This record gives sequence, structure tokens and C-alpha cells, in this order.
Amino acid sequence: MKRKWFLSLLGFSLIGATSLFQVHAREVVTKDIRVWAQKIIQEEKTLKTTPARNTLAVPYFHNKTGQKELDPLQKGISLMLTTDLSKLKEFQVLERVKFQALMEELGLGVSGLIDQDTAPRVGRFLGVHWMIGGNINQGREERIQIQSYPLDVTTQNILGQPMTEGYLSDLFQMEKDLLFQIVRVLKIELTPEQERELRKPFSTNLNALMALSRGIESSDRGDYKKAADYYEKALSLDPNIMVAREALQELRDLRLFTERKRSREVLRSLRDRSSVTDQITPEDSTKRERKPSTIPAEGIQTYYP
Repeated sequence: MKRKWFLSLLGFSLIGATSLFQVHAREVVTKDIRVWAQKIIQEEKTLKTTPARNTLAVPYFHNKTGQKELDPLQKGISLMLTTDLSKLKEFQVLERVKFQALMEELGLGVSGLIDQDTAPRVGRFLGVHWMIGGNINQGREERIQIQSYPLDVTTQNILGQPMTEGYLSDLFQMEKDLLFQIVRVLKIELTPEQERELRKPFSTNLNALMALSRGIESSDRGDYKKAADYYEKALSLDPNIMVAREALQELRDLRLFTERKRSREVLRSLRDRSSVTDQITPEDSTKRERKPSTIPAEGIQTYYP
């Protein structure tokens, strides 16, 4: 009987220890998550100082291009990297909502942006070994540059500066380029199966990603109706963008917005669809993308009020 009780207690302890990390995607910062963030800050002096080496968080990327219309990519790029890194059994990746709640409690704003000076402290709060943040910079001509700064929280050392540059229309391929550079910096040897899985594009539609990112930002602000509208828009542009589908379902499950008939129809029409994205190779997605010269300057804002 005592052994049974001990095993049950151990099970609950393990659940508590891993609940910070991404087992399933959540995009709503709920009251219990905010309470967790408040408690972590209050107990800063007693926090464990040696997190497991396989734990990491992906902070939002700073948009330093001066182009405000690219702000949604601050969370969008982080979301893509988080989704991909979560596929690797070598890592436990922190849930985005935990990071968001902590940033707000630390007074760093709704956007949750941190810099290299505050990253070590944030990493200790989150109990992670690695912080994989970075910047979105203006590149040559009309290109953008995405640069990451993989930080070892325990030593406060930055291990390399993975960087990729390209046109906005090449964003999904740029993310893959950055991803594999980060994997090499972290000295992870991929199996052929893992590499094939990581090369599957998050989406092939830039406007769908922008709508999803705006939906997440609206959700973080507590505007769940607008978040649902953006998630529906993302799904209408790319029915296989799974994060948008799961986020919309989460809002339904939590009853955070008044569901309209259109929402039910969108979810029902998507439920049994097979994923076209899973069947697309990186080469295919590149062929399907429009060239920069064919994209109007306001193109990525077309679908937003």
C-alpha cells in the first residue's frame, strides 16, 4: 500500500515538474498561469539554479527593421521555432504562455520582449538551460535578416550567432535555415527521420502566419473575439496551419468568446482534412512563393483591419 502511495505521489511530482514545458500547445494566458508567474517572482531567491540541460525557451524576436508592419513576426518566428524544436525528443521546450505571463509580471510589457541583459534572469525564473532569442534586422536592399543568440543561462555565455537573410517571401525557408544552425550550435545530431520532420514547413502562406500571430497578440491582450477572427482568417488562408486550429478550439473549450455559426462551420470543415502542408517539400514551398517584385508593399497587411 505504501509503495502504491509513493508511486502515485512521484507521478504527481513529475507532472508538476514537466507542466511548464510544451506537451500540447496552449495560447491563452489563464488565471492559474498568471498565479504561477507571480509565485515564481516572489520565490526568486529560492529558485533552483541548475536546470536540466535539455530545457529551453524561445523568447520573442525583436523587430529592429523600423517596419511596424513586421511586428507580428516577433511572435511568429518564435512560434515557428518553438513548434519545430518541440519535435525533438532531446529538448523540453517551455510553453509560450508561461513565458508571456512571466514577461507581463516582470513589467516588460504585453509584447514580452527581453534583451540580452535581462535574458539570464528570465532564464533562471523559467528554469531553463537555453534561451533561443534574437532580432529581426534590416538586411541588404529589401531583405530582412533574422539573427539568433543561443544563450547558456547557467554560464551566461552566448554560443554563436546563427543568422539568415532573405526576402520576406522566403520567410519559411529562412526559419528552417536558422533552425538547423541552432541545432548545430546546440550539438544535436539529427537522425534522417528527424531532419525530414523538421524540414516540413510550418505553413506556406505568409498572410496566414501574420493573421495567426495577430491572433495570439489579441489573445494575450484578452481580446478573445478578435483573436478568434484572426485564427479563422489564418485557417481560411491555410487550412493546415495547425496552431491556429488548436488555438481556436482552445477558445471554444474555455468559452472565451461567443461562438458564431461561421466559427462552427470553419472547424467542422477543417476537422477531417488531411494536411497538404505535410506533403510539401521545402523545394515545393519555395517554388510556390511569389517573388519580392510581385508582392505589393502593403501585401502583408491586406487581411487585417
